[in-house]
Amino acid sequence: MNEHMTDDNDTNDETAAAIFDLARNRSLDEQVSHPGREKRKLPRRFYKHAGVGPHEEGHAILLDGRVVKTPSKHPLAVPSLALAEAMAAEWEAQKDEINPHSMWLTKLANTAIDLVAPRREAVIDELVTYAGTDLLCYRAEHPAALAARQAALWDPVLGWAAEQGIAFTPTFGILHIAQPEASLAAYRAALGKLDAFRLAALHNAVTLTGSAVTGLAVVLGRLSPLEAFDIAHLDEHWQMELCGHDEDEVARLTIRRDELIETGRFVALLD
Repeated sequence: MNEHMTDDNDTNDETAAAIFDLARNRSLDEQVSHPGREKRKLPRRFYKHAGVGPHEEGHAILLDGRVVKTPSKHPLAVPSLALAEAMAAEWEAQKDEINPHSMWLTKLANTAIDLVAPRREAVIDELVTYAGTDLLCYRAEHPAALAARQAALWDPVLGWAAEQGIAFTPTFGILHIAQPEASLAAYRAALGKLDAFRLAALHNAVTLTGSAVTGLAVVLGRLSPLEAFDIAHLDEHWQMELCGHDEDEVARLTIRRDELIETGRFVALLD
């Protein structure tokens, strides 16, 4: 790479980082388009070709031969060639404008590099705290059909977790129940084996499913993303069966499903 970078190249670095700085922290609900909501103007594509090249961190994403930077100005490099090629394909697929919300893998890699790697223990602490209030532990008593559906879908996942030493106690209702410290410690130990990229994927999966156990099952390959989506959104699906489909709710859930699928693909490409 030429050490004497031009002003245009510096601007392109700034633009690539800024694109994802805008996209990274927006909530899922804000990404759903509603009538009357003003759309943001997307930045124009400023590069001719996206590719992959070797890097000390693994494999870097290149735009016209130059390494892409994350929003925090780190090299956008990942340990897996397969993941790097898939991310480069996201950049290459952009047309006249760049839509960061269509680039799930790149966004997740940015998160791993900028937000997870520098604060690994804090991220693990946050996930362990979340595990103490896991969705799968709070059950409905009535109606009986809903309770039976929860048991059918949620009990096998809790059973799998118990086999890993993460034995959580379910309860009825929404009042908090403390989980065994030994189980939370086992969950922490499982997270300690994950690198920053898998931790970022786990954080995303937990946020999307509302369940620390379900998220871990996705990252470790116990559940497919679609299985996890159905498990996590059982109650929403039940309500729509009773009350009919709401277009805004369907749009929200579709975004969650798609990002969960891409999170699973991110992990698979790492493997």
